[in-house]
Amino acid sequence: MTAPLLALRDVHAYYGDSHILQGISLAAGGGQITCVLGRNGAGKTTAVRTIMGFVPPRAGAITLDGREIAGAAPHRIARAGVALVPQGRGIFPDLTVDQHLALARRPGGWALDRIHARFPVLRERAGQPGGLLSGGEQQMLAIGRALVMGPRLVIMDEPTEGLAPLFVARVREILVEMREAGLGVLLVEQNLALALAVADRIYVLNKGRVVFDGTPADLRAAPETRHHYLGV
Repeated sequence: MTAPLLALRDVHAYYGDSHILQGISLAAGGGQITCVLGRNGAGKTTAVRTIMGFVPPRAGAITLDGREIAGAAPHRIARAGVALVPQGRGIFPDLTVDQHLALARRPGGWALDRIHARFPVLRERAGQPGGLLSGGEQQMLAIGRALVMGPRLVIMDEPTEGLAPLFVARVREILVEMREAGLGVLLVEQNLALALAVADRIYVLNKGRVVFDGTPADLRAAPETRHHYLGV
């Protein structure tokens, strides 16, 4: 059995005295889309922040290609091959589209022509400040910025939040393209339909614990889980 690209084992994380992640374990493989679902407050974004080094875990292991990264500085985790598309997009309002991509570019990252082919709007808006882009355009820029870094794993935190259906469809397309390119994708979402359409494996979080671990087919066959933990 091939070892996962990313693995969390019994990870506990806190905000002050609040015990947010209560022993979660999950794995994400290369060339796969792994989705983490859950209601607001389930611990999804804390899991992302813990993987990225913004919230050091108090217990448990986090490994990338078998190497421990728990507690490492965020820039070291990024250099190890993990790119984050953050919730809220994290676009700098005064930097142009091209400046965002130029600052993030690393050897081995997706070429600008490839980014423009996937997101033509980024070519059209090349000299425009990020703050003047629409929400959907900002999300395309955030994804493009991650890909020019040359990651092995892309973590996407609520990438379809607030997007029009056209841009949700584009996110779906790029997710599939990343998988076909051999990248690992950890997709943190509330959009159940998207998760069921693209994921290879799904985890459901509730109150900082994993309450479901299975395939999309498994989740489709578990209406009580969907209703109780996802409200659908």
